[in-house]
Amino acid sequence: MTSINLTRDEAAHRARLLTVDNYDISLDLTGSDTEFSSVTTVTFTVREAGSTFIDLRASRVAGVHLDGTDIRRQALTLDGQGYDETHGIALENLTVGQHTLRITATCPYSRTGEGLHRFVDPADNLTYLYTQFETADAKRVFACFDQPDLKATYDISVTTPTDWKVISNAPQRTARAGGHLVHRSRINYPLSTYLIALCVGPYHEVHSTWEGTLTHHPETPPDQPTELSVPMGLYCRRSLAEHLDAERLFRETKQGFDFFHAHFGMAYPFGKYDQVFCPEFNIGAMENAACVTIRDEYVFTSRATHYRYERRAETILHELAHMWFGDLVTMQWWDDLWLNESFATWAAALSQAEATDYTTAWVTFANVEKSWAYSQDQLPSTHPILADATDIETVEQNFDGITYAKGASVLKQLQAYVGRDEFLAGVRRHFADHAWGNATFDELLGALQTASGRDLSGWAEQWLKTTGINRLSPAFEVADGRYTSFAVAQAGAEPGADELRTHRVAVGLYSLVDAHVVATDHVELDVTGASTPVPELVGVEQADLVLVNDDDLTYCLMQLDPASLAFVVDNIDRIVDPMARTLCWSAAWEATREGEMKARDFIRLVARGAGAETELAVLERILGQATTALRTYADPSWAHGEGRDLLIDAFLAGEHEGTEETSLVFAQALTRLPLNDAAADHLEQVLADSHDAELRWLALAALVAYGRAGAAEIDAERGRDRSASGAQAALRAEAAVNDPAVKKRVWAEIVAGDLSNLAARHKMQGLVYPGSTESLMPLAEPYFDVAMKLWEHPSTEMGLNSLTGLYPVWDTSTEGLARADAFLYHDLPAGLRRIIAEQHDRVARALRNRAVDAD
Repeated sequence: MTSINLTRDEAAHRARLLTVDNYDISLDLTGSDTEFSSVTTVTFTVREAGSTFIDLRASRVAGVHLDGTDIRRQALTLDGQGYDETHGIALENLTVGQHTLRITATCPYSRTGEGLHRFVDPADNLTYLYTQFETADAKRVFACFDQPDLKATYDISVTTPTDWKVISNAPQRTARAGGHLVHRSRINYPLSTYLIALCVGPYHEVHSTWEGTLTHHPETPPDQPTELSVPMGLYCRRSLAEHLDAERLFRETKQGFDFFHAHFGMAYPFGKYDQVFCPEFNIGAMENAACVTIRDEYVFTSRATHYRYERRAETILHELAHMWFGDLVTMQWWDDLWLNESFATWAAALSQAEATDYTTAWVTFANVEKSWAYSQDQLPSTHPILADATDIETVEQNFDGITYAKGASVLKQLQAYVGRDEFLAGVRRHFADHAWGNATFDELLGALQTASGRDLSGWAEQWLKTTGINRLSPAFEVADGRYTSFAVAQAGAEPGADELRTHRVAVGLYSLVDAHVVATDHVELDVTGASTPVPELVGVEQADLVLVNDDDLTYCLMQLDPASLAFVVDNIDRIVDPMARTLCWSAAWEATREGEMKARDFIRLVARGAGAETELAVLERILGQATTALRTYADPSWAHGEGRDLLIDAFLAGEHEGTEETSLVFAQALTRLPLNDAAADHLEQVLADSHDAELRWLALAALVAYGRAGAAEIDAERGRDRSASGAQAALRAEAAVNDPAVKKRVWAEIVAGDLSNLAARHKMQGLVYPGSTESLMPLAEPYFDVAMKLWEHPSTEMGLNSLTGLYPVWDTSTEGLARADAFLYHDLPAGLRRIIAEQHDRVARALRNRAVDAD
């Protein structure tokens, strides 16, 4: 048996054996700064006599009482020798019927963003705590059967200092007890352990109320209320209170409530809706029922680009969609993690585009989510969307671009295939059928098939159980300026088994008319097999540009024919439609990654066309892609001179000539480039004149890496900005010092594993700043000596991040690849092997593309 890495078989055995009725959890947070007291009383009903275990990761276990009997000795480990968190707490020879189990333990606070994380704000020395339990970290705070299909109700009591408040899944009842406060809440609806939340501390709060109506649909129960009112709260650290843009956050959240109540057919199920901005958060946010936790970097303390506001809104709507899909209806096991996250990603983009100011959200989706998915799907570690989630360790490695972005892309094309209204009707039926319970993808697919009338029996096999990307390209013949034949060609999925799939696509024709590239024809069809004719385009006048995935309906690599690619290079700034334009940017970028387009040609395309890009999210992405092309894919002899100067000139021009919003995008992008003297002079001026704290820190780190600033300037900036974000930015700047001794010291600090999650993240960012290759080279070989130590970090999140962040991508050489090959030759844990293989593939791609660029 195991507790830390629970397997699907173990979870299924527990779910057959018992049901969980209620948890009574008592936490005392008034003791030390490193540990807290946790007492859990769980009532559960055994349906089938047998043995199992309950999960707990604690420092010490003081008592284990089953039905009033002390079973501590035989429960702590199978051999009775003492507590070992690897095995949880054994429950042997359980009899049929209801049981009560009481466990008294001491648990450590976390500094890695898992379990109960504790943070002291350097701005005012106030302490904040929050929980993060997905995938299976509730057991770091209370003893539990930590799997999604064992839902229960909860009574929670938290003892705190008198100036702290508690925000959780349910309203609090607070009373004084001695010199402390006791906060009690009752969660009276069934909820999975990973969706419990506790946020504790002197949080600043703002309140509002959403009031609206529920749109009734034939697929949903008739007894749903019509007029609705939901109390809403926003919380953040006191030092961030002045920056909390509550009006905008409430407005965008309420727009989501309006949209989902109009289309989901079920009233918001959890009474209240709080959003808590938490420090040192690992991910974007977490969908705890009625108490969403969000990284507090989304409380913008400096000027933020449009893209960051758009992504924040996407996160808010993503988590709100989870209240229905994930919390009300929960996956049976983590096999359907992809569906949980993909649905929320799809729903967020849909609601953004149709209910908020971000009306071009699908354009951003095409450029951001799709790019992430394409990159992940071409790695050797690619996996089917419907992954074989045999255990928790495997699940945690699959929080990736396949689970989120490819899955959402496939749901988008499924919506196009069955029809938007039919898709939403199926979703409503799914919610109505499985409310408060657990469900599988097959059950959702059945509801979609019933609603649409489409036979979807082969759809999952094609899209969910295979790997790789199909390439779609136009195949046509022309005579006298008109198409005499036209077809969409489909290449077999790569990497994969060369599968051909059914795609719902639109073919768009575009031509230059009066100095603008506009659509001249549009045909929607299903593509099947290696070649699908498009008879509607036979006889049509030849276009300047052909897009075989117009509107971005399907998941594919869209290839431009040679004439279209040449036209794009000369005219991308004249393409009027933002979706068509971003598809051209995307096609050019994927061609660059594939080595079909030279990196320098892509860089020149961005340098020439970026200034005219009106979609700010797309602009931010293509500037980042051009920077990657320069630093990673371009021949160094060109990149370090002409290429660098070309991009710097373009970014400086964009900063000086653009609008206030585009200027900020170019200004931030400039700080991530390798510098020349002109760029350094400009950044010194930024440091002297700008009042934007974030931009100043970015400029300073770049200047430090270039040798134009050092410890004195960092200390001065730290004195000017005493916020938590300033403290982290200072760590990044210090790590950017381009000196082998400094790099070695920072590298050793990260390897030691004693840093908080955010401190490690910022140090790793500074470590690899542009121009640091020579200083980092002595660390290329030692990485493989410490890789196993990094993998064995007690925090999975920290281990994964450190292995990825410290990988010697700066060593783009055959020797570097050989070192990785030698390491991979050994018998390695599957997760460690995956990380090294992924990074090896990225370096190999860079090496190939540099050769292409130099040719």
